[in-house]
Amino acid sequence: MLNKKEIRFCLDEMERMFPHATCELIHRNPFELVIAVVLSAQCTDDLVNKVTRELFNKYKTPEDYLAVSQEELQQDIRSIGLFRNKAKNIQKLSHQIIHEYDGKVPESRDELMRLAGVGRKTANVVASVAFNEPAIAVDTHVERVAKRLGFCRWKDSVLEVEKTLMRKIPEDEWSATHHRMIFFGRYHCKARNPDCPECPLLELCREGKKRMKRINKA
Repeated sequence: MLNKKEIRFCLDEMERMFPHATCELIHRNPFELVIAVVLSAQCTDDLVNKVTRELFNKYKTPEDYLAVSQEELQQDIRSIGLFRNKAKNIQKLSHQIIHEYDGKVPESRDELMRLAGVGRKTANVVASVAFNEPAIAVDTHVERVAKRLGFCRWKDSVLEVEKTLMRKIPEDEWSATHHRMIFFGRYHCKARNPDCPECPLLELCREGKKRMKRINKA
């Protein structure tokens, strides 16, 4: 496990590598962000952005999503995985926003999590990106990076990873670190082919050291 000084070094290096890391899901308002993040479950941001380019021209308000049949909405998002369930949830959360929140996306994480299809990760993303609330959303990239580097334990659950990162990272850096860890995992410390030989964090990375030993023995 990394100590405080080592964690600071990791955070500073990730900032140096990805100083402009930000949410890559295209959206114009909190409602569109909710839809985009719901669609992004088990799906790449690139594919979501391709779909929402047309989707957000057709549907601009919660009422718009309820004005069509579930089958029509399914067809509009068909290229995205789990499209049937996602279409169902989008219409449910649109109904909730209209009838329970006066047509506005709620700002608190707890209220966001009451929306259909919105889990803790989605709520954290929306709270952070749309409403500037300090949050760390643990997706597959954040979890992988946190465990490989030793911010947390291999056996930790997603919730335990989130709580550990929140405890070890200054609160005013939560949101920025969340984006930088995503970029670090998406573009550098990839799941299958991490760039260990060129990684500035190699000397601190338990996973990287193991991989380099295997490479050097080959």
